Amino acid sequence: MSSHPSPALFFDTLSAFQRTEALRTAIELDLFSLVASGKRSAAQLATACNASPRGIRILADYLTIIGFLSKHGDEYELTPDSDAFLNRKSPAYLGGVLDFMLTPSLRECFQQLTGAVRRGGTALSDEGTVSHDNPIWVDFARAMGPMMRLPANLLANLVGGDTQQPLRVLDVAAGHGLFGLAIAERYPNAQITAMDWPNVLAIAAENAKRAGVADRHQLLPGSAFDVDWGGPYDVVLLTNFLHHFDLPTCKLLAAKSHAALAPGGRTFTLEFIPDPDRITPPSTATFAMTMLATTAKGDAYTFAEYERVFRDGGFARSEFHPLPPTTQQAVVSYRS
Repeated sequence: MSSHPSPALFFDTLSAFQRTEALRTAIELDLFSLVASGKRSAAQLATACNASPRGIRILADYLTIIGFLSKHGDEYELTPDSDAFLNRKSPAYLGGVLDFMLTPSLRECFQQLTGAVRRGGTALSDEGTVSHDNPIWVDFARAMGPMMRLPANLLANLVGGDTQQPLRVLDVAAGHGLFGLAIAERYPNAQITAMDWPNVLAIAAENAKRAGVADRHQLLPGSAFDVDWGGPYDVVLLTNFLHHFDLPTCKLLAAKSHAALAPGGRTFTLEFIPDPDRITPPSTATFAMTMLATTAKGDAYTFAEYERVFRDGGFARSEFHPLPPTTQQAVVSYRS
């Protein structure tokens, strides 16, 4: 029997901004951390948040409905996901991601999405978020670090070999630097060179000092398109970078990566790589919309496209590696 048409998806999508604002409010009030500390009722939470009991009750009920809390009688508890990612005492706390994901410049990109669809790229400027020395990447580096720790460790797993081996690593568009630092922590004889704009590299340097590897972490300030990459390196990291550009530009960067590698070296690419149908897996494939709204020519490319990019850039072969439970995937490309 066929189901009757329902407007539920229409209304759920039209009102999705309410979910965003409810989550933002809960993070600003530190509601999840307070629940974790034992304040379970609306009255207790209201006192701790300096907020209205009615307001907290309605907010907490809404968060329960959409899956961030559970409710037993009149008391609330964190779900396992909320405890891991929204409790400020958790090492995987993601509340700071709010500062980047909801920044006005990014939200404005989506408010102008009709123009972006008509144009085939961001409607706000000629280059979008990849404009010269864009300050948004400082916000990104500060806010997104916690979210990148897991994929950084998973990518470091792919390096393999003897952990005592000397490795020369170039981290292109390093941002927070965590991908290079994950290798430095795993391989005590690895030397990391982080390339990015100077104001962004300051954050990578802070993270290197915090990780205790500052003596093996050097900075290469400037644009990946303009500076001499140096080398030769054993590993080049292209993490969350290629998706900002069209395929000819990706090929140019692949060729620069190839030229910077020693014989037998590898380039590790971390990306949102959808299946050939470009609609699965959904959490990966939807990233193409972010690129449409925020960049002039970026996209979520398939493995076949990346394989061709690196082959045209001079690489002998490329391998595809899913990185569960993240929504990202890796491509490892081998220089002959």
